[in-house]
Amino acid sequence: MLAAALTSTLVLGGGSLVAGRLHSSTADSVGRPIRTTTDEQTKAEVVEHAQQIVAVAGLQNPTGGYLLMSCKNREDPPYQGAVYIDFTLPADAHGNTYFQGIARAMVAHGWREGLPPNQHVFGTTLSKDGVTASIYPDSNSPAHGVARIYGQCHDMNNHRGESSAWVDITDQLH
Repeated sequence: MLAAALTSTLVLGGGSLVAGRLHSSTADSVGRPIRTTTDEQTKAEVVEHAQQIVAVAGLQNPTGGYLLMSCKNREDPPYQGAVYIDFTLPADAHGNTYFQGIARAMVAHGWREGLPPNQHVFGTTLSKDGVTASIYPDSNSPAHGVARIYGQCHDMNNHRGESSAWVDITDQLH
């Protein structure tokens, strides 16, 4: 009886290992997205979400940049769009209260609130439609805030060796 129990445990354990190898892991999804996008769609995804954040949160004097970045390393696909926004805090803004207000406003518009961003006191992390945004006070300038918006890793176009310079999109944020 003991031998039968041991044998069945080994068979089931081995079967689990084999079955696990047949299914893709979450790490594989970064390598091969099911749905791919064009460069234009990748940019539109994050710029449209950035526009919504600027409008709904009422960000003052926003300036922004766009970058297409690798989800794996510095060069290889898949790529995602990223938007970084710098904005001015209202004169009467009070740390946690101001950023909690942004989070409440965004949640009312279909965003989900997540854990606070690492190392950013009073910040908030939000997500919607596979796009993630971290919004927090600028630690180098108490009068400013930062919003970082990251799209999905669906752009499989080859951008190896291309310049990875930020493109000013300030005029597209309104």
